[in-house]
Amino acid sequence: MVKKSTFLKSATTVLCPGSGTGGSGSAEGNSAGGATGAGGEKQRFRKMSALLLPPVKLFSRRRCYLCVKVAVLVVVFGLYFMLLLRESMSALTGGSGSGSSAAVSSSSSMPSFAALASRGGPLKKATVGKFDSMQSKRHGGRGKHGAGAGASNGVSEGGGVRPPKQRHQFPPQLHQTSQGGNGGTNHSTLNPVYEYSDEMNAAAETDFNERRMVLWNVCADHRIIGKYPPNAWEFFISPGHGIAWCNIFKAASSTWMYYFNILGGYSVKYLQRTKASPIDLARKRFPRPTANELNDYISNTISFLIVREPFERLLSAYRNKLEGCRNKYYKLLGEQIVKKFRKAHPIKGAKPPHGPTFREFLEFLVSHYRSGGRFDEHWSPVYSFCTPCSINFTLIAKMETFQRDSEYIIRQAGLETLLLNKMPRYKARWITNRSTSDTRNLIPRYFAQIDEKLLTDVLEIYQLDFELFGYNSTKYYSYVQSPDYG
Repeated sequence: MVKKSTFLKSATTVLCPGSGTGGSGSAEGNSAGGATGAGGEKQRFRKMSALLLPPVKLFSRRRCYLCVKVAVLVVVFGLYFMLLLRESMSALTGGSGSGSSAAVSSSSSMPSFAALASRGGPLKKATVGKFDSMQSKRHGGRGKHGAGAGASNGVSEGGGVRPPKQRHQFPPQLHQTSQGGNGGTNHSTLNPVYEYSDEMNAAAETDFNERRMVLWNVCADHRIIGKYPPNAWEFFISPGHGIAWCNIFKAASSTWMYYFNILGGYSVKYLQRTKASPIDLARKRFPRPTANELNDYISNTISFLIVREPFERLLSAYRNKLEGCRNKYYKLLGEQIVKKFRKAHPIKGAKPPHGPTFREFLEFLVSHYRSGGRFDEHWSPVYSFCTPCSINFTLIAKMETFQRDSEYIIRQAGLETLLLNKMPRYKARWITNRSTSDTRNLIPRYFAQIDEKLLTDVLEIYQLDFELFGYNSTKYYSYVQSPDYG
């Protein structure tokens, strides 16, 4: 067994390692042991502090790193936002002129002098005042409304403000090209893939401006601004492509129906082989808009119509629909015209023509017009069909410059890759050459069938179209029979 004294000594040595082993050194050992014990306590305290302090320091460092990251992100996003804001402000500054014009014109389906002035230049105060008074009468003191309702309250021909003696010079709606000067307003979409003459582009732009000025001068002189309600039924509108077209039948309607079918997603191969009616295909993709939809879209798109010399269009419609009763859909109408307007044939034994003659067709038009009947879309006057005096069309194209004008419209809308060179060549030749040159050459022969009185009666229907679009109607008196004929 271990002795009790030995055990106690060992325990004392372990607990107090600095204590002496001998009795004589006990006092010195105790003092040294006490000092050593105090140092041990400090060491243990330091160790415990060392164990506790690192988590506190680590936590503080992580928080600092997090704050730095957040600050960096805030600065980066702030700079990005400022950059976007700067770009937006510059874009708004550059397009402020066109934006203000669109805002003004969107308040009504018909153009105001203020909207036109913002696009083309200042106007005389007296002219603006007269037009504004016409506007106030037309709107009846009410606020913004749909296009159809606004036009139905138009100024009557017999009332309203008297037109000034001098002709109004309406500012044209200009379209800057890549060669244009005004910085910030250049929205040309010329595609370098296709060759395009700058001279041709400038000539087209000049013609478009002149046509708009002539049209609005005639509208003001005849006091028919807003008289005829806009005919939304005949519009094709593609908001995704930014164009709106009023379809005038017998005026390159086949070509642009083809173009709109391409815009509607039909492939060229499908359009070449299908037997479906082009207008039926187009209406599946571009439904007929309402008057309110037309009013909303017309101020934010490139709106256009294509016009043709009125009597060339009239003769083309007659030959295509009624001559010889070859068109089964118009055969009944042709038979009714013959029954009502055909007189006894002067030559005995001669076979009467099958279907109405051109003279009988014109007599039918005059009678139908005076009875207040509604015209077929193929020979309806443009001034009441597409209502150019109630709608501020962006561009007025003509059959005489059809290819140039169509290419200008396509480029202004940015549709070069979709539409240019997509028309089959044989189809383009048939549409643009045969339908126009052949009809023009036949004009003297057909108008030789009528006399001056009938020509004057027919001009009562179509004279306004001649004036609106700058065509000459007096030459037809040299084609017709003189009063003492026969």
